[in-house]
Amino acid sequence: MKISARNAIQGKVVDIKKGVVTAHVSVDVGAEKPIMSSITMESLEELGIEIGKTVYAVVKASDVMIGIEHHKR
Repeated sequence: MKISARNAIQGKVVDIKKGVVTAHVSVDVGAEKPIMSSITMESLEELGIEIGKTVYAVVKASDVMIGIEHHKR
């Protein structure tokens, strides 16, 4: 696989929620929470994505936001 995106994170599909047009795919990348992706049902089927399959979560964005937890005193 060759892509221009610098952020391609390997993981395993842990959940798929299928809709009429899109599917929401959860990918366990070893972090506290899975990475979630919304893809077309056509892509889901063409790529043969199913629970347990190894995939890459590819992040291509012009902006990345940073957040912190705010603790009240």
